[in-house]
Amino acid sequence: MTDAKIWQLPAHEVVSLLRSGEVSPLEVVQASIDRIEEVDPKVNAIPIRCFDRAIEKAKKMNIKAEIKNPKSLLGLPIVVKDYNDLAGVKTTYGSKIFKDNIPKKSDATIAKLEENGANPVGKSNVPEWAGGHTFNPNFGMTKNPFNLTKTVGGSSGGSAAALASGQVWLATGNDLGGSLRTPAAFNNVVGLRPSIGVVPRGQRLQPFDTLWVEGPMARSVKDVALMLDAGAGYSLEDPLSFEPHSGLFIDQLDKFPLPDRVAFSQDLGILPVSQEIRSATEKAILKTKDLGVDITDEIPNFSGVLEGFQTLRGVLLASMMGELVKNYRSEILSDIVKNVELGYEVSNDDIIKAEIVRKRIMLSMVEFFKKTDFLICPTTSVTPFDVDKPFITEIDGVICETYIDWFAITFALTMTSCPVISLPCGFTDAGLPVGIQIVGKPRQENKLLAFANILEQHFAVSNAVPIKNI
Repeated sequence: MTDAKIWQLPAHEVVSLLRSGEVSPLEVVQASIDRIEEVDPKVNAIPIRCFDRAIEKAKKMNIKAEIKNPKSLLGLPIVVKDYNDLAGVKTTYGSKIFKDNIPKKSDATIAKLEENGANPVGKSNVPEWAGGHTFNPNFGMTKNPFNLTKTVGGSSGGSAAALASGQVWLATGNDLGGSLRTPAAFNNVVGLRPSIGVVPRGQRLQPFDTLWVEGPMARSVKDVALMLDAGAGYSLEDPLSFEPHSGLFIDQLDKFPLPDRVAFSQDLGILPVSQEIRSATEKAILKTKDLGVDITDEIPNFSGVLEGFQTLRGVLLASMMGELVKNYRSEILSDIVKNVELGYEVSNDDIIKAEIVRKRIMLSMVEFFKKTDFLICPTTSVTPFDVDKPFITEIDGVICETYIDWFAITFALTMTSCPVISLPCGFTDAGLPVGIQIVGKPRQENKLLAFANILEQHFAVSNAVPIKNI
């Protein structure tokens, strides 16, 4: 066994040690618990803990039986985002209304992971219901391990911070408008927004919605592939879910050659991006070009995407939370109430326009992929901002019209229906992480992960996590 502490090792290496019997599930769980107790008082990434549950599960883990399942995580501890139900463990969605809620069963996303050997040790902190900055009235603020005065992003901010600080190896995230991609970039970890249906979703979500997806987060591309293998598949609870038929994702990371041609845009032609982000991502693209990849600036037409997404997001939130707002309005964050009300206020014409925009973008992506393999752009328009600032109001002098405009660069890509990975690509002069988004063809997560794996090795910045001293 390596001299490194268990919590410092990549997830795939720990799973290999579990498979060989060099470490036990109980040892790995205890390593995670010890690290959580050491650093989380400073970060506040995992406010809800289920250590006894995890220890009991580790003791009962039948490694001989689990080894027969090639998808099994063999008892590897994970953290579950507090938007996902975990059986017998408090699940609050960041809301005072649900501060004492304990679901009787895990949702489809978590059930699939547990079926494949994942062992949750706690719930990661989230914004109240939705948002790009992780704080809520139940558990307060999560802080960025790279700089404790900065935000972790959101809404999967607790998951990203837990990974970066070495508290767990894998974490669940979900993504409507960038909720796992933004925190991944802000914390120098990797987050994958899969195609719809790859990872099953729980019954709290609208069953036929195609904007919100569940996805894996980890410290590296290989570990994301490992978690995707354990989390992907069909569930009766999700009518859009399906069983992938391309084999294990982790086994395909070296099966595809470098792409011939990729496109790069600093802003997708629709929004302001700070100079710090432009500088860092431009350096990453120059490194990509050094690999012999042809870089073009020809990208799909994203006009109308911001208004279209705002409309469809409002309708989704209204359908999910309308009754809650009606009954508990005073106990819900005002910005969330406004977004739910927007869903009730949009006209039929607004919805039709939004769907027409989404269809046009999808068809534009089809044409784009006929001559270009991937689309790359920054993951965020700004660097991690101060934790006492609820959201960004302007970017390099350009005023943001709404509280979610600053992460428009992620929700624009939500409208493509394509898988998107956020990959660490560098740091600002102040030492804050920067990420890029890579967009691949629908349901070709295997090729997307393979390309991201090559770039990750070439950029050589992912080894900055886990942070050893916080």
